[in-house]
Amino acid sequence: MSPKFTRKGNNGQNYPVCYGEHVLGGGVIRLWCRHQNLCTPRWIVGNYYISIDVRGSTQQVVKMMKFMLLFSRQGKVRLQQWYSATQEKEKKKIMRELITIILARKPKMCSFLEWKEYKIVYKRYASLYFCCAIEKGDNELLTLEIIHRYVELLDKYFGSVCELDIIFNFEKAYFILDELMLGGEIQETSKKNCLKAIAAQDLLQEEADATRNVLEEMGLP
Repeated sequence: MSPKFTRKGNNGQNYPVCYGEHVLGGGVIRLWCRHQNLCTPRWIVGNYYISIDVRGSTQQVVKMMKFMLLFSRQGKVRLQQWYSATQEKEKKKIMRELITIILARKPKMCSFLEWKEYKIVYKRYASLYFCCAIEKGDNELLTLEIIHRYVELLDKYFGSVCELDIIFNFEKAYFILDELMLGGEIQETSKKNCLKAIAAQDLLQEEADATRNVLEEMGLP
């Protein structure tokens, strides 16, 4: 295999660096010589590394997410967040069609699919499906990272999050999502800052509940 890119060594010779690349949305999948020091994530296959580089052009990023859905294997919607004006009737139609399509797909099939004017990116975690709709020119790899970051935040907050946590504490799931995403765009990438903001909200809620309980005990409205 002939290298696509080479690097000149101290002795003046050219050493193979990259044997090929494939552009996928805003990301680049590259096949590297194994001795190269690469950034993660990467996979070792024989004498080569396979890496995914999502640090490409700044023009190929997620401009605005259209909506995010969380639903179970039984097709029950557990969370929905819409970032563009959509009528209620149209929302129900979109959810019904997308849930049917995604649940019918096999586990080993690609997590990206084109649907109408959107590109759908989804990922299953345990019994929940996380589904996002983006524009066709947006970065699907970055959208997967956004989904994973949201799951990490839920897991940190609830401690090994499960579907029941979303059902009985759905307002917390919305709070966490609002700290991560604002208007369909990334607002905060730091997990620590997101969790700190959620903790501050919890403290305010506890103080408000305590004040209300005291007023009720005093017989005041």
